[in-house]
Amino acid sequence: MNFDKAKTVGEIVADNYRAAEVFKSFGIDFCCGGGKTVAEVCQAKGVDYTALERQFLELDKQRSDAPAHNFKSWQPSFLIDYIVNVHHTYVTEKVPLLKQYAAKVAKVHKDSIPASKEVKTYLDALSEELLDHLQKEERVLFPYIKRLEAAIQQPTADRSAFKGVSGPIGQMELEHEFAGEMMSKIRAATDDFTPPDFACNTVRVLYKMLEEFERDLHQHVHLENNVLFPRALKMEAQLTA
Repeated sequence: MNFDKAKTVGEIVADNYRAAEVFKSFGIDFCCGGGKTVAEVCQAKGVDYTALERQFLELDKQRSDAPAHNFKSWQPSFLIDYIVNVHHTYVTEKVPLLKQYAAKVAKVHKDSIPASKEVKTYLDALSEELLDHLQKEERVLFPYIKRLEAAIQQPTADRSAFKGVSGPIGQMELEHEFAGEMMSKIRAATDDFTPPDFACNTVRVLYKMLEEFERDLHQHVHLENNVLFPRALKMEAQLTA
């Protein structure tokens, strides 16, 4: 793996998704904060660059049993279908159940687990934003990116219709940041998804589901911010040059 501190965190994870686990172990956000270089992140968070580099060298020595997807090699339209069918479907299926559990825990354990009320509040804000966000991507941005790809493949296509994708992408990235902030607050309120010793099964299931949801959200946002959106910007620039 080419570990260059001048490269952004997002670029490194885009090249090898297994790098995400290394960044996560150092508390480095690779999805919403993926636009910062490794050097910038290390300085801002006080991370020992040498220790981080050593972990990446170890990662290179390891062999994964299951080959990771090379998302960068996929056509944008195929990547979009993957994001929708895997990550968007996951969100729409899990959000109602998460809200149900969070509401129950906040009601039953409001005294024994005071932070449960905060978890419900943050989750409600996150779910409302995310569900609206997915609709905007599926109805507007993703079809536009697919049309971009089709136009690239057809030299005779009318190129005057393609401009301004940076605005919608910028808005989606802002909404990704909000989702990341809400998820970080949920993690903090749940003590890194660690239930109290006295917690009932409902609390334990909720915390486990929230941890899984965060993991999926990180990969979801990474694929859009660091792989799909840069490709879309390059395609539009190519068409309008």
